[in-house]
Amino acid sequence: MCQSLGHDISLLKTTEIAISSLLVAAVTPSSAGGEALRVHLLSKNEIPIGQATSVVIGERLTDAFLILVTAPIALYIFRGVIPGENFDILLITGEAVLLSALGILIYAVWKPHRIKRMIHFLVHRTRRFHGRKTDEALAHLLKKVDTEVDDFHFGLRYLLRKGRRGLLYGTICTIIYRCTLYSILPIILSGLNQPPEVVVAFAAQILLTIVMIIPATPGASGVAEFGASSLFSVLVASPALIGITVLAWRALTYYTNIIAGSFVSLKVLKDADFMSSSVEK
Repeated sequence: MCQSLGHDISLLKTTEIAISSLLVAAVTPSSAGGEALRVHLLSKNEIPIGQATSVVIGERLTDAFLILVTAPIALYIFRGVIPGENFDILLITGEAVLLSALGILIYAVWKPHRIKRMIHFLVHRTRRFHGRKTDEALAHLLKKVDTEVDDFHFGLRYLLRKGRRGLLYGTICTIIYRCTLYSILPIILSGLNQPPEVVVAFAAQILLTIVMIIPATPGASGVAEFGASSLFSVLVASPALIGITVLAWRALTYYTNIIAGSFVSLKVLKDADFMSSSVEK
């Protein structure tokens, strides 16, 4: 996607950026910190913040679109299987959050001037809390915000109009990523001598992904375990194996992200310190 916007960045560097953001994503609600860090690291590679944001948003849009397209199929597979109102409430809330986020992004692309007007309004309304000495700094900040909103608008519209090849490749990579991620549960079930119903396992994890979007806890802790216990019970014959299944799945899909993200983040910080020391010399 970066190359479709005319920016030359290597596959190794983008992989490093993606892995390093896993740590921040794991400790923030709805993984929101991961996107912010990816934008920051892309901007450090001479990509304007607005265009870097459009790349990250484009990545998230392809993922969200894939989830929304497959969610009705997953709901059809699980119709009437999971009893109780609590899970239905979580699922509806997750879908509402996802659709609201998509609606805001579409509005931001369609009416960028109104987004800038809203930001200006909020800043002016809170100006008295900052003091008069900050007027010049706020004016500079608003000018910077306008520039980045324009870059974001340009980047996302360019991706949708002329950068379709980048979006196509991004969609293919997203499908491969989701299939690989969702294959972990059937492998765990096979290791526990349980019949790995691949289609049902994929459907369960699609619904769980929607539930985990709810910005309730860092890394969806608690929400993920509750949803997994309910959904995975359909796949496990013995109730005694539900706990170990959820624990193994959570360890492989969440805690490994923290470990991998920590190591790569240390490398990124070390490289940043090296660059800073080189500039000072």
